[in-house]
Amino acid sequence: MPLLETLSTPRLIGDRLRIEHFDLLDKMHQDPKVMATLAGVRSYEETQLILQEHLQHWERYGFGLWVFRDKINNRFVGRAGLRHVHVEGNDEVELAYALMSEFWGKGLATEIGEAILKVGFEQLNLPEVVCFTMTTNFASQRVMQKLGFQYERDFIRANLPHVFYRLKAES
Repeated sequence: MPLLETLSTPRLIGDRLRIEHFDLLDKMHQDPKVMATLAGVRSYEETQLILQEHLQHWERYGFGLWVFRDKINNRFVGRAGLRHVHVEGNDEVELAYALMSEFWGKGLATEIGEAILKVGFEQLNLPEVVCFTMTTNFASQRVMQKLGFQYERDFIRANLPHVFYRLKAES
């Protein structure tokens, strides 16, 4: 599989998640507004473990999360990518994204999602990608719908109600 070090969108540049991105990830994980729909604020230690898991994912699969910055002023916008997840007994590849709150409502999650899905379908030849969020996260659900994901079902993850969407490559 190709190693995709960087990923560019019209407004953002994404770099493969690395150990030196810990402080950015920790800043995001400490923000209650951002983490309200991502199972809550994470401790320094939890963020260290999460980062290690994501670094191992890159090593194992040749893809994972990228850290995105604004092309104009280099500000940290968020993190997003593709990752293997286990959902209700099934192995899936998820489109995952989270943006710092000052970048919400600007179409950036959709822009990032389009670029990542292009990589997933055209370079990684994935047959399908899933996406899910809490039932109360209507903004994220709108992003999924704009990207072409189709609603499949409600389910419980981390003891919280979620919606589950899927996008097939032929779509």
